[in-house]
Amino acid sequence: MNIFNQIKENLEERRKINEEDDFGLEKSWANLTNILSKSEDETINYLKNCSKEDVLLISSVFDDVSEKLQSRKFISCLRELDKKYPDLKLTFFIDDAESYIEN
Repeated sequence: MNIFNQIKENLEERRKINEEDDFGLEKSWANLTNILSKSEDETINYLKNCSKEDVLLISSVFDDVSEKLQSRKFISCLRELDKKYPDLKLTFFIDDAESYIEN
């Protein structure tokens, strides 16, 4: 299964999880982090083409993915998404994700 299908499947499952199901949410986030951390280029390509709703769900793992990828290119992609969807108010999450990159 390619990364696009894996992300889509994860996000579909995530939408079904009750917001009060901490265990379910953590499991979903861990799985999503692993998927998004496999390939920097594929992840960036996905993010550039995904829906606003998907960006919002994925924003919860920006920091974990950033820590694994250690990529300025990933952060640049997130900044582009912040400009594309200013109403999502992603700046805080992106700044936090950027802090996980080692210099």
